[in-house]
Amino acid sequence: MRLFLLTALTMLAFAANSILNRMALAAGDIDAMGFAVIRVASGAAILVAMALIQRRRLPLMAPGRITGALSLCLYLVGFSVAYMRLDAGLGALILFGCVQITMFAGAVIAGETVPRPRWIGAGVALIGLGWLVWPAGAVQVPLLGTLFMALAGAGWGVYSLAGRKSGDPLAATAANFLLALPVCVAAALLLPGVAEPAAITLRGVLLACVAGAVTSGLGYALWYSVLPRLDSSIAGLVQLTVPVIALLGGIVLLGEGVSLRLAAAGAVVLGGIAYGLAAPQRRIGSSGS
Repeated sequence: MRLFLLTALTMLAFAANSILNRMALAAGDIDAMGFAVIRVASGAAILVAMALIQRRRLPLMAPGRITGALSLCLYLVGFSVAYMRLDAGLGALILFGCVQITMFAGAVIAGETVPRPRWIGAGVALIGLGWLVWPAGAVQVPLLGTLFMALAGAGWGVYSLAGRKSGDPLAATAANFLLALPVCVAAALLLPGVAEPAAITLRGVLLACVAGAVTSGLGYALWYSVLPRLDSSIAGLVQLTVPVIALLGGIVLLGEGVSLRLAAAGAVVLGGIAYGLAAPQRRIGSSGS
């Protein structure tokens, strides 16, 4: 039960990230790349401060640290670049689809046994997600935006897989954010078409700071604490709850509309996840990645 509650809290943090991102960018308070840089900077600040206060050593040179930091950068930068070029609904489908592919592939490569119901549940949930987020009217699929969102999904999948061997979750996440910061700043300055002048308001900065320090920094540390106790395929599957939670949060907090299609599609997503989770997990503590 404790593992379930911690995992649910982590998914709530991830969904809150999405809501904070929409609140800041939809109102024009900040641009996508500026939001990402402030987000990772505030996350690094809070996590490093907490690690130092608790006298924890930052594992900057630990095995796998470069993988964790670079995959985090790939997710943050890829998402920010794609956000400016891709419909939000289509982007969510590509992002979470690539996360599933990456994490299920990681499970197979690591020799995990992935029960058939889990494959079926993931497939059903992805179909429901497509129904949930598919944009109305004509659909444009820009190649660059699609590529960067796919890279973001693969980056987050690798970041999650790396977290299953992270050791101290807080210190590992702090090290990842600290190493990711200069890369994100460089991307904001150097990537063509990204470093565009944008009016940044105090509200935009505050939303980015909350997203970085709380829902990203502490949320990702919590994610790293539960990952070693989850199968890779389960860790991938439960993340499909995030778009549904974010949708509900948008309805409650942002006054976004609700329809029968959204309710039915959300039910399909959650039903697929529930079916996949009904398959037994490996014994907690055995190797899986």
